[in-house]
Amino acid sequence: MSRKRVKEMKKKILFWILGIVGVLVIGAGVYAYNVYSSVSKTLNEVHKPLQRDKEKGTETTKINQSQPVSILLLGADERQDDKGRSDSLMVITLNPKTKSMKTVSIPRDTYTEIVGKGTKDKINHAYAFGGVDMSVATVEKFLDVPINYYIEVNMEGFKDIVDAVGGVDVNNDLEFTEGGHHFAKGDIHLNGDEALAFTRMRKQDPRGDFGRQMRQRQVMQAVIKKGAHVSSLANYGDVLTAIQKNVKTNLTQDQMFDMQKNYKDCLQNQEDIQIPGDGHLQDKIWYYFVSDQDRQNLSNKLKEHLEIGKK
Repeated sequence: MSRKRVKEMKKKILFWILGIVGVLVIGAGVYAYNVYSSVSKTLNEVHKPLQRDKEKGTETTKINQSQPVSILLLGADERQDDKGRSDSLMVITLNPKTKSMKTVSIPRDTYTEIVGKGTKDKINHAYAFGGVDMSVATVEKFLDVPINYYIEVNMEGFKDIVDAVGGVDVNNDLEFTEGGHHFAKGDIHLNGDEALAFTRMRKQDPRGDFGRQMRQRQVMQAVIKKGAHVSSLANYGDVLTAIQKNVKTNLTQDQMFDMQKNYKDCLQNQEDIQIPGDGHLQDKIWYYFVSDQDRQNLSNKLKEHLEIGKK
């Protein structure tokens, strides 16, 4: 293989697809055709278009390099013989013109209309009722903004991805014990099982679900950082296997490559957004209530970032 060809292939990106939070697409340099071929096969396997994509024939629509996009990152708590629920929901908006990214963490207990069900319930129940299609439709209704793409990760299998990259390093601001693992305050290294427990704890955190969402973003960002280094290719087979088993997305391979190429600068200017609200019991069930005004303010902010209504 010529040096020129090797140099070109180094520019290729091995995309990993990960939800809480913040990731879109991550990867490492590809040095040889057989590796690139394995990556392509994996990305084709995880491609699962939404029903509306199929109906409209937009499964493979090319991404406009200057157009802002939105992505729903969904961590699914799947169980045997049960669809489970969406354990975490994050919406990312990317604007390549302003080189900026906004991440909205939606509390899973948020009380809202479940689109297609005709009832109001916790937003994470949409997944149990109608899978990712209903989750996307419900989040769109709640935020009043379109969701262009989704990335779903099986949280139980997420630990395999963490192990495949050799674990991750995070800074923990709260000492606690969860799932038989003790997490000291400060800089710590997590393997797959530890990362899963770290991201699931919320009852011991005075910030509740917000603290949990912060830890999810930390781990996701740490995986992205680890995956961006060439050294991660040492176990690329394990990484691809973990992705193929635990990830689904309506992004095609070409769309992922286009996104990495044209949207990576959005990471230069990131903003994490928490949704203000009030959690309390209603009919003996705990919900998180967001006022119409707060929801409208958030919607307006996202619409501005997505340039919706801009001429």
